[in-house]
Amino acid sequence: MPELIGWETARSVGKKVAERQAPLSEYERRSLEADFEEMTLRAESLVAAETGLVSLAGPARARVTDRSQWIDVNVASFRRLLRPLASKLESRMNSNPRWSLRSAGLTRYTSGVELGVVLGWMSGRVLGQYDQLLIEDEDPDEQDIVYYVGSNVVQVERRYGFAPSEFRLWLALHEVTHRAQFTGVPWLREHFLAMVDKTLDGIDLEPRALVDALQRAVSATRAGINPLEEGGLVTLFASPEQQQAIRSVGALMSLLEGHGDVTMNRAAAGLIPSAGVFADTLHARRQQRGPARMFSMLIGMEAKMRQYKQGEDFIGAVEDHGGPGLLAKVWEGPEWLPDWEEIRDPNLWMTRVGAAKGEATTL
Repeated sequence: MPELIGWETARSVGKKVAERQAPLSEYERRSLEADFEEMTLRAESLVAAETGLVSLAGPARARVTDRSQWIDVNVASFRRLLRPLASKLESRMNSNPRWSLRSAGLTRYTSGVELGVVLGWMSGRVLGQYDQLLIEDEDPDEQDIVYYVGSNVVQVERRYGFAPSEFRLWLALHEVTHRAQFTGVPWLREHFLAMVDKTLDGIDLEPRALVDALQRAVSATRAGINPLEEGGLVTLFASPEQQQAIRSVGALMSLLEGHGDVTMNRAAAGLIPSAGVFADTLHARRQQRGPARMFSMLIGMEAKMRQYKQGEDFIGAVEDHGGPGLLAKVWEGPEWLPDWEEIRDPNLWMTRVGAAKGEATTL
């Protein structure tokens, strides 16, 4: 099966972009590994107590990586993600003589360079990650791992004078919350992967699709709309049907990211005195300016940053209306999830689910 992206190119370019990294000493690495092993287990019990979500996959495992290792993990993840497109490319090449091996090779190389630049840049900013793209019957040894990019964690702690014992638990709380969502809600991972597959299934690999995408971007710009605002380049090349699918994924991710931040802050209350300082500092770190901000917009990170705030606002409005029990409805099934418009206007979701003021519902 031909590949859509030159994965080795992506890996090589990403690691070159990420090279500027102060290596950790052996002592620092061992300290990080011991701390995150303890903090991750502790965070699991705190998240379960706060949310009622208990992983059905057993205890999480913490893994401290460097930037190069993080790139390897994410190249593998993207490769799984884009498998349906590779199948479509193979079919297109077999049926269309215009798709020569030479042009396909050039496309793979170019896309590999582009992905490598993105991953290399992101590898210097990511602190922790839970990979929700893993498929349960694949890579059993890689399941349920929470990754922490050790060099970035130490860099942030030094730059802002954060106490490692507090900051590392605070980070673990957010990533473990995501694991609790995907392993504690039985239907969520399968639903999420189906949504992603639907988004990718509509991608048109014909050259004409690029021309149409640019025309839509020009029309949006003339109408005063930023065509990159909601999801980076992926939305620029999406058909109207795909854009709706992308909004559905965005609504879910907004809910999950907001829920992660809310849970992290609540579980940290009374245990992590500096939690508010951590939240404010990293929020300011997300508000980039200049070329970095433009780059983050191109790859969709700008939209991701807004997901945190929109998700938090949705959760706050729902709980103000009906308490945590009303919010718990979102875990009952896909039909209870808010769509894109409902994330932005929680009253629409509350009207749809028939929530009376003060209503409380349990899982």
